[in-house]
Amino acid sequence: MMKLIKLLYCIGFINFIFLLSCSKDESSDSPDALTESSGTLNIAPDVPSVYSKIYNASDIYLKGSNVIIQVNGVPDHKSPYYSSNDEKYEAYNGSNDNFNLNPNRISSFDFTFSIPLNPSPASKSNPTQLGSIGVAINGVSFYNQYAGPNNKPLTDEINSFDQFNGHPQQQGVYHYHIEPTYLTSKEGKNALMGFLLDGYPVYGPLENGLQVTHSDLDEFHGHSHETEDFPNETYHYHITDQDPYINGSGYYGTPGTVTQ
Repeated sequence: MMKLIKLLYCIGFINFIFLLSCSKDESSDSPDALTESSGTLNIAPDVPSVYSKIYNASDIYLKGSNVIIQVNGVPDHKSPYYSSNDEKYEAYNGSNDNFNLNPNRISSFDFTFSIPLNPSPASKSNPTQLGSIGVAINGVSFYNQYAGPNNKPLTDEINSFDQFNGHPQQQGVYHYHIEPTYLTSKEGKNALMGFLLDGYPVYGPLENGLQVTHSDLDEFHGHSHETEDFPNETYHYHITDQDPYINGSGYYGTPGTVTQ
């Protein structure tokens, strides 16, 4: 009798260990566990959820009346502008027969964007500056429609854009002047693409399934109505396939700051 009791005890103990092991395996594969272990974004709990779409940021938090967004500015897609020994290096394979690789290579930076949490129209228009005018959801900078000082057009510079329509400047800051095709193919052409420094969102080139044209937009390259992310209506910019591409004659609102 004692032998039988010991045998049953052993069988029960083995089953307990087996079930415990299975329970641990299942919990490690749960969506929550995967999210916690694979995510790199540290977003403060009081930040509106729309900013969590900036998935390639390291930190997003509120400071006074501003949203602080910290990124390294490095694209999460392949490019010929990475060093040839980088795993994200990929030779140009786009459709521009006039592609001309510029001599710059992608570098990482400590960018801090400070944008208004509750943007409002500016009483006086502020022109966009050379350099970063906003941040895309993958942490890459948006630049304006000019290739340099004195409103130099992108006519020649556009031939140095890689297969995802970006390139680095002399310091190695990778950026988009025009549609970031990696993001529009990944998220959809009607999706949120990022924010400009004035705090207003940037959307892709489609709206309600239709191509957005200049006639749909104002002088700043935007308009106001509700969006999926802002159901109570907001002003927002749209990317188009013609100049000025992302932004028109300046910021609609008062711009915040960016440091690197």
